[in-house]
Amino acid sequence: MPVDPHIAPLLELLKSVPPMHEGSPEAAREAFRQLAVGGRRPDQVVPVASVEEVAIPGPAGDIGARVYRPETAGPAPTVVLFHGGGFVIGDLDTHDNMARTICRDCSAVVVSVDYRLAPEAQFPAAVEDAVAATRWAASRLAELGGEEQRLAVAGDSAGGNLAAVVAQQLRDSGGPALAGQLLVYPATDVTGDYPSRIENAEGYFLDLPTMVWFIQHYAADAAVHQDPRLSPLRHTDLSGLPPAVVVTAEYDPLRDEGEAYARALSEAGVPAEVRRFDGMIHGFFDMGAYSPAAQAAIEESCAMFAKVLSA
Repeated sequence: MPVDPHIAPLLELLKSVPPMHEGSPEAAREAFRQLAVGGRRPDQVVPVASVEEVAIPGPAGDIGARVYRPETAGPAPTVVLFHGGGFVIGDLDTHDNMARTICRDCSAVVVSVDYRLAPEAQFPAAVEDAVAATRWAASRLAELGGEEQRLAVAGDSAGGNLAAVVAQQLRDSGGPALAGQLLVYPATDVTGDYPSRIENAEGYFLDLPTMVWFIQHYAADAAVHQDPRLSPLRHTDLSGLPPAVVVTAEYDPLRDEGEAYARALSEAGVPAEVRRFDGMIHGFFDMGAYSPAAQAAIEESCAMFAKVLSA
């Protein structure tokens, strides 16, 4: 099907903007913040019960984080969320509404993590911060959500990569156990050759040159590109991982590798539900205010994840 008509105008607008990969990381961060936050009206902010800024001890100093609590009473699962942005851009503010949405729609406490970005901090810095933040949350489940047996991870794009990697790292190191993982259009295989990278190489918000630019900043050494901490699909053993919800978009260069990861999980005996949303592009999880179809996709994704969290 064609690109959702409510999203198509955004793609036309982006044609007049200099490509991200032609500028500096600093310029890209500011442009992304303006796109994600600059036009957000107060009535478009998803309501939650409370938001708290916290500092998490990390391998290179404190990691900034934000704790969102749902309006529902009683014990709640805790979800550690990693924002997208190619390991180079993105922050707590650009993904504020994603955190709020998961908090509200999954009735979960969400800990959104401001991990270190490249090129200032290169691979595996983001992984180290993500693992540290998840272990921190695991040690505080009673005070975070009050549900001591329910910890999960989530993320979109590069954040989906980190969520998948954290799940593998925790399993490999003996825990703590995770109840689930929500991987929204995740990057799973840096070196893979997938049709969606050709079909959707340009014109759909995330393009192939920008993907290359991201990796050059985060992990320029090709020797690490098959490291499962960067390409989780390359892990030799995917058994025993937590149940996964994998969300992809039709017009996304990352579509096929996300779906390949879901298939690999299923083949390894891991419950993995994959849902491709036709007409959607990379980044649709923050486009619900403008696109009814994107909003419906967001709600369906959260409903699938809520089932995993309550199982």
